[in-house]
Amino acid sequence: MSLALATLIYEWRRYLAAVIALALSGMLVLVMQGLFIGIIHTALATTERSRADIFIMPVKVPSLVNGDPTLPKRVQPQIFQNPHVTEVRSLEEAFGAWVNHAGAGGKQVQTFLSIWAVDPSPNAVTLPIDFDERTRVALMEPGAIAVDASALDRLGTKLGAQASINGHAVHVRAILHGYQSVDQTAVVASRETVRLLARVDSATTGETGPLLVRVDDPAHIDLVRDQLNAAGHGTYRAWNRTDFNKVNEDALMSQQIIGVMLIFLTFVAVLIGVGITSQTLRGAILSNIREFASLRALGISMGSLRLIVMELSVWAGVAGVAAAAIITFLVSFAADMAGLPIVIHIAPALMICAMLMIIAVVSGAMSLGILKRSQPADLLR
Repeated sequence: MSLALATLIYEWRRYLAAVIALALSGMLVLVMQGLFIGIIHTALATTERSRADIFIMPVKVPSLVNGDPTLPKRVQPQIFQNPHVTEVRSLEEAFGAWVNHAGAGGKQVQTFLSIWAVDPSPNAVTLPIDFDERTRVALMEPGAIAVDASALDRLGTKLGAQASINGHAVHVRAILHGYQSVDQTAVVASRETVRLLARVDSATTGETGPLLVRVDDPAHIDLVRDQLNAAGHGTYRAWNRTDFNKVNEDALMSQQIIGVMLIFLTFVAVLIGVGITSQTLRGAILSNIREFASLRALGISMGSLRLIVMELSVWAGVAGVAAAAIITFLVSFAADMAGLPIVIHIAPALMICAMLMIIAVVSGAMSLGILKRSQPADLLR
């Protein structure tokens, strides 16, 4: 065991503040980034949790965010021409004015929301995989809707309650989890109910929403995607599930407010980490200055002492990363119990771990100047 690691273990109380500062800095960035990503995935849950293998979008609309994803209706029969395609359905969305039935002593709620359409037939390509049989059957009733649990208070409703959308009566027949919306409240209904509620019936227009496609064999997904793109001649673009989810997530993450907030949080975390960690290391080294002076008296060079301090800061960084992982796991677990979605990807997490190690090394370098006080002559005082 090295001298630096032995010192950190034996005098862990002196370095605890530095480890906690690093852990909280990493946790702050990880949790906030994971919360943003989680909210994005819940907003896109209708497509991400569908049974589709391939998604068809207009060529000039690279994502479902900030663009018109409608396609000409003639595209749908073209997709069926591929021999590996077994099902093609459109993703339909409508908008409406919500008015709840407050009842005696209740609060009247009027708001604007979006309604996503699913096909409640068994194993339909648009039916999310996390819809249980009770929810699927409930949505077969005309006028039935499903509402995320987080939106119940906002809409002033509950399971079994009645309301109206665009003047049409609806009934809350199912409660969903993990379908929160980023900005506008969204509910889910059957395709027939959505067409009843919509102000414009998509069935009578020449346009349709993005297409969700199922293929006969998962091994053929990329092959079918390439074949569809070649056959489209620039009319549409086909995406596999992984690429489609990635471009939608990137599109939402690139929104100005989200980017600014993440940059600001990272900047604050770096300041906190460097400030507290460097001062903690300086204080710990200063408290052990006589030990460092003894090492110099034994012939240990100043360069070797600096290496010990730098190694000490690296081990503090490793402990901070481990503590950040534990705290982040606990916070994520608590958030999940509270219904807040947190999704942490490996690549960003590794980048944040690298950031914590850099903070630890920089803090160690900033505390090297204190070693100048380790004069062997001071041992004689």
